[in-house]
Amino acid sequence: MARIAFHLKIADGQRDAYREAHENVPEWLEESYLDSDAGLETYSVFESDGHVFGFMELDDPEAIHDVMETSDAQAQWAETMDGITVDDDSDQWMDEVYRMI
Repeated sequence: MARIAFHLKIADGQRDAYREAHENVPEWLEESYLDSDAGLETYSVFESDGHVFGFMELDDPEAIHDVMETSDAQAQWAETMDGITVDDDSDQWMDEVYRMI
């Protein structure tokens, strides 16, 4: 099982909008992730002071990258997040550097 994470920033003044959007994540978006060939087991999103950290445990990271980059569901969600998140190249996948079991 692979473990992957990402970081992104919330636009100034948009923290409440970001949190509200995630209180009602559409089923069609969740289904696009769960129905992919990624073998998604866990997907958690954490936020603090405008910084978002996402974490996934899954079988195939490339498959989830494909969903995030090419699916219609993700494109629709990106429209929802337009203006809420910052598009400044701060979005990045993170390398796991330590894990304690």
